Amino acid sequence: MRKIFVSPSILSADFARLEQECKSLEKCGADWIHCDVMDGNFVPNITFGMPIVRSIRRCVVLPLDVHLMIERPERYVRQFAEAGADLITIHVEATDNVAETLELVRACGKKAGICVKPNTPVEELIPYRGLFDMVLIMSVEPGFGGQKFLPSAVEKIRSAKQLFPDALLEVDGGINRDTAKLVIDAGVDVIVAGNAIMNVSDRKQAMDQIRGNVTL
Repeated sequence: MRKIFVSPSILSADFARLEQECKSLEKCGADWIHCDVMDGNFVPNITFGMPIVRSIRRCVVLPLDVHLMIERPERYVRQFAEAGADLITIHVEATDNVAETLELVRACGKKAGICVKPNTPVEELIPYRGLFDMVLIMSVEPGFGGQKFLPSAVEKIRSAKQLFPDALLEVDGGINRDTAKLVIDAGVDVIVAGNAIMNVSDRKQAMDQIRGNVTL
């Protein structure tokens, strides 16, 4: 049975208690911590930048899964790497220098991820095959947490599994224990979840349910 990684999104965390929130996720069995970085241009929201990633790095030993939803991410790859990111994901739609940016991530000693929005065909990633370690499929329009899962993501995951069998597959958006089963069956390796983990009393149980280890 393959391992399913759970990467809770701190977008749904209580930022007044961010250290305690991150330590709680580590204690409850999170595999990674997902950091959604938004610039208000590439997506219609602003979240946080390098200082928050650096602060989280001091709190936990879990890998930091940093998702750059920003225009021209090549401008900030080194800074996020230095802040403590372990995996840096960029959007294929966000830069004209996709290959160079992925190569820069790896030159910084980090794992490289590449992401597609819901309306971007996964085939657009083919020219960059071999330059990334993970493909992130957005199952909502990026920018805000708490959105409803888009079923079209399931077929995109299947396609990505066939096209990029050596890469990890991650999904982000509208994930709960029900939609998690759909994406796991389609071939996903890493699940990002926000409200389904952060807004419940038993986070360990929530993560186990998302992995499919327990049922109600």
